[in-house]
Amino acid sequence: MLALLLAFAIVPLLLPLLTAKLGARVFLVAAALPLVAFAHAVWLGPEVLSGGVPFSSYTWIAPLGIELSMRMDLLSWLMTLIVTGVGALVMIYCRWYFRGKTDGLGQFSAVLLAFAGAMYGLVLTDDLVVLVMFWEITSVLSYLLIGYYNNRAASRRSALQALLVTTLGGLVMLIGVVLLVVESGTTSMTTMLSDAPTGMVVDVALVLVLVGALSKSAIFPFHFWLPGAMAAPTPVSAYLHAAAMVKAGIYLIARFAPVFAFAPTWRPIVIGLGVFTMLLGGFQALRETDLKRVLAFGTVSQLGFLTVILGFGTRDAALAGLALLLSHALFKSALFLIVGVIDRQLSTRDLRELSGLGRQAPVLATVSIVAICSMVGVIPTLGFVGKETALAALLTETENGSVWGLVALVGVLLGSILTAAYGARFVWGAFWSKKDADGGMKTRTEWPRPPIGFVASPLVLAGLTLVAGFAAPALDRAFALYADLSPVSSPGIPAPEYAGYLALWHGLEPALFLSLGTIAIGLVVFWLTARRDLSARMLPFTAADVYNASLRGIAQLSVWTTSLTQRGSLPIYVGTIFVVLVAAEGTALLASPVWQAELVAYQTPMQLVVAPIMIAAGLVAVRARKRYTGVVLVSVTGLGMVVIFATSGAPDLALTQILVETVTLIAFALVLRRIPSRMGDHNASVAPITRAVIGGAVGVTMGLIALVATGARIHTPVSENYPDLAYELGHGSNVVNVTLVDIRGWDTMGELSVLVLAATGVASLVFVTHRSDTLSRAIAPLPAASGRGRRPLVETSEGVQPRETGSTRGRTAWLVGGQKVRPEERSFILEVIVRILFHSIIIVSLYLLFAGHNLPGGGFAGGLVAGMALVMRYVAGGRYELGAAAPTDAGRLLGVGMTIAVACAIVPLFFGVAPLTSTWWEAEIPVFGHIEFVTSTLFDVGVYLVVIGLVLDVLRSLGAEVDRQGKQARLGVNA
Repeated sequence: MLALLLAFAIVPLLLPLLTAKLGARVFLVAAALPLVAFAHAVWLGPEVLSGGVPFSSYTWIAPLGIELSMRMDLLSWLMTLIVTGVGALVMIYCRWYFRGKTDGLGQFSAVLLAFAGAMYGLVLTDDLVVLVMFWEITSVLSYLLIGYYNNRAASRRSALQALLVTTLGGLVMLIGVVLLVVESGTTSMTTMLSDAPTGMVVDVALVLVLVGALSKSAIFPFHFWLPGAMAAPTPVSAYLHAAAMVKAGIYLIARFAPVFAFAPTWRPIVIGLGVFTMLLGGFQALRETDLKRVLAFGTVSQLGFLTVILGFGTRDAALAGLALLLSHALFKSALFLIVGVIDRQLSTRDLRELSGLGRQAPVLATVSIVAICSMVGVIPTLGFVGKETALAALLTETENGSVWGLVALVGVLLGSILTAAYGARFVWGAFWSKKDADGGMKTRTEWPRPPIGFVASPLVLAGLTLVAGFAAPALDRAFALYADLSPVSSPGIPAPEYAGYLALWHGLEPALFLSLGTIAIGLVVFWLTARRDLSARMLPFTAADVYNASLRGIAQLSVWTTSLTQRGSLPIYVGTIFVVLVAAEGTALLASPVWQAELVAYQTPMQLVVAPIMIAAGLVAVRARKRYTGVVLVSVTGLGMVVIFATSGAPDLALTQILVETVTLIAFALVLRRIPSRMGDHNASVAPITRAVIGGAVGVTMGLIALVATGARIHTPVSENYPDLAYELGHGSNVVNVTLVDIRGWDTMGELSVLVLAATGVASLVFVTHRSDTLSRAIAPLPAASGRGRRPLVETSEGVQPRETGSTRGRTAWLVGGQKVRPEERSFILEVIVRILFHSIIIVSLYLLFAGHNLPGGGFAGGLVAGMALVMRYVAGGRYELGAAAPTDAGRLLGVGMTIAVACAIVPLFFGVAPLTSTWWEAEIPVFGHIEFVTSTLFDVGVYLVVIGLVLDVLRSLGAEVDRQGKQARLGVNA
């Protein structure tokens, strides 16, 4: 099972590669994996049906007790057959549904197969936390599938709606899962249900879990997302919204019901909302004219039915529930696929436009009628078997005085009447000949015969619901393994005289007459409503209106909050932050009853030299009238810290600090080019006294914090053990680097995320259209300017032109980008120096990267050095030289670096150890001698690439893009 789960994770990645050659036939390849999983489940069937429980497990997050455990009991086995079997048939159906189409098929097939894998894991996992993970994966993948037609606004809205509703429910469920795990002390559902916890906390947790289950299965008030999801391709509706995803909530209810069904919060929610949903969905289905929406609201109704029966909690109801669960997966997926055939052949699903299809497509009509009969509960289908058993179970509870039995029975009877009515409406609307407004017969709809393969999947599904009806005795013996886990009756209700069972014929018993009565009344309701227009709005608002109003309210609240807090004034933002800092930290300082401070005048004599210079530079920076002067003076304080670090035994910090100061100074210089150099009256500081007071308060507060913090320690510092830990855990002697990439790797991971966000934010503020690399493509075709007989090029108002010979005599292009720089802006000496030093600096950066584990350096320092090399190329040769130096997108470097870092966190999990755990290899190699390699070096490589990507993004945006925009504004052309 674990191997199949891994295959479901890998194979979808290969499908886009095959789509270019196979086209729609790629779905046949995709169907192979679900078929293998289905065959595997069938092969395990004898063991499961004999009471065995195949189990496989892999320890994943050991400290939390989370495992990738796969357990196949009867309920999971049945769900596995549904998920894989229906999934394979739907993918085979896609081969003809998407015939002749190529756009997006690779992604669609991959996502559809990945969704099947997520559902496979969801129904088999025994770990409740892992179930929540699969739960959210299915929500994300369903979002992609529903939004397949992403050029349509309706598809995008429906996809987002489904994602928000199901994900929100999943997050609420996660809270309930955490409470259950804490109360039971285990994440294993088997262990949890075998010794179920009780109490108020558990009752609250069950409510939260039910919120997730009901939202996933489209139970009121979350039902509205399912009809909206009909904007998806029909195969998605057949699989996700009939057989798979909407069954996830039903599956969870069925899993918990045998143990928790009689908790005080369970039945009011499950039965109350289930009955209401069944009635609401059935009534709405009668009002629709789109065949697919008729089925959508019918699905909502049937999901309410399943919720009531499987959530009722007694043995006979559980037995009937499994029969209904299987029959619903078969008949509803078949009906959706039939609608797909009609839509694909006729380009319409409006039942008002269809007439006389039954005579032209007898096979399709017969398949539809069989599926509808199973939905309505007509003998000899499986739907009849499940419905009659369910009515018998509820009738027994009602006769013995169960209030909830009476509520469920009345609700199911009324819902079954509506089911028969909209079932007849579907058959009539799709296949019957109809009359027009004048009473005459409508023109028969011409039917192009579909390929036999297109009809094969719904034919198989409808045939199975007939076969399963005749196999009711065998299903009874199998499903009893699950049903026997539930009590035979509700608490305080006498046990029935005999146990219910699945059969085509129970005799002339009350449940049979109730079932037949609902069908007869349902047909009457259909006859009364068939030609009536019921589409008029009957309520002032619906659940969908509440959802849309909530979104509008959130948007308005966001606008109001933004307008209130984001005033567009940087001084106000900074001042607010500083005031909050002083208030919060000052309150904490004053609240402390005792202050302990350990004051030392200085640690090294160099501090006495450097500190006054730093203080003086800070004071002069406040009075500076030129922006660049202020930036340089502020950098003096940073360089002073470099000296302090270097003289205090921290060469790594000194190296990193000087590189950061240099890059920061360059970034400021790039920005200041587009800002007036002097701070005049318009840019002068306002409220100088207020600023001085805030600044002084911040300085005093931070000084007091530093004094108090140095004397507040009462335990031995953890850092005292870092030298030993660095070598024992990280196998390195550079404590700083090993700490960053190993001991405290999670902190570095967070810092990398911040760097990526910073780079993306800077680029998004500067770039108008896109941030892809166009500079390297622009520089590539330029001829070598130093070649004999060729004239150098220069960028002018007329574009790139040959430079005048007289102006270039004796000049050599040491840098290829220099050809596009105006002569008065070029520096021959700078080009020569950069040409000579660039590759050496890159070598130095690589040395710092790989030597940093034992010597000063590391990925951060190495990346900054490489970034400085790119800065040199840009300063010497302009933006086109930057394109030649780094012919790749900064986003790719950021993405690859972050991917490597994340992989270093994930890969150890597959070996049963904690994330970011490193290992090492060492060997004696001739010539090279003793060689050691530590896997945390790969993490450092990720850091290295992210830092280079950050610097490149800053240069591309604040440098090259600003240059382009400035030249465009100056020359009035597209520079």
